[in-house]
Amino acid sequence: MLTTLNTAYTDTRAADLAWALGREPLPALAALDLELTGTKLQLRLLGASHQVLLEEERGMCSETVACMPGSSTPLPLGVAKRTDDWEYEFAARVEILSPGQFAARAQELLALVADHPHGLAGVFPGSPHAFTALLAQHHEGQVHWRTWHAYPQDGQLVATRTRVGVRVAKGTARRWTAPFSPSGGPSCS
Repeated sequence: MLTTLNTAYTDTRAADLAWALGREPLPALAALDLELTGTKLQLRLLGASHQVLLEEERGMCSETVACMPGSSTPLPLGVAKRTDDWEYEFAARVEILSPGQFAARAQELLALVADHPHGLAGVFPGSPHAFTALLAQHHEGQVHWRTWHAYPQDGQLVATRTRVGVRVAKGTARRWTAPFSPSGGPSCS
């Protein structure tokens, strides 16, 4: 789904993005509700940032990548969190592109996400290359999502990828069966 975000594009920078797990839902400019093999997922556009809310019968989890005033957690290159029963993996990178490369990459990503049933992209008024996009899938018992945050004024594209799933017992093959964060037990924060 492709939408034009009803807000002005402000001069944010990739370096201003922060990452957090377990935050409450923030006001969204656009959202897409999905059900992927028993897992409810909500992809949320917060402007030049995103939030993903994951809900499964055993609990909830949220990931936020946004410019969060007062946050002391900058956007990490990678995170791997494990608790008793679940695993969460996150990775981020910043691509520096020339104006021509940036325009081509923006068109490619927007076309990919706009036509995908599990994709949500928001373009800011005034610049066709200023956008935030999310794409989710369920694969082999895991929920995956990728995001892209475009900063055309700097030629920077922030790409993230996340994978969430249940961890199996030690000594067995590593295969995640479903994503969750247990209620009343460890949370994803």
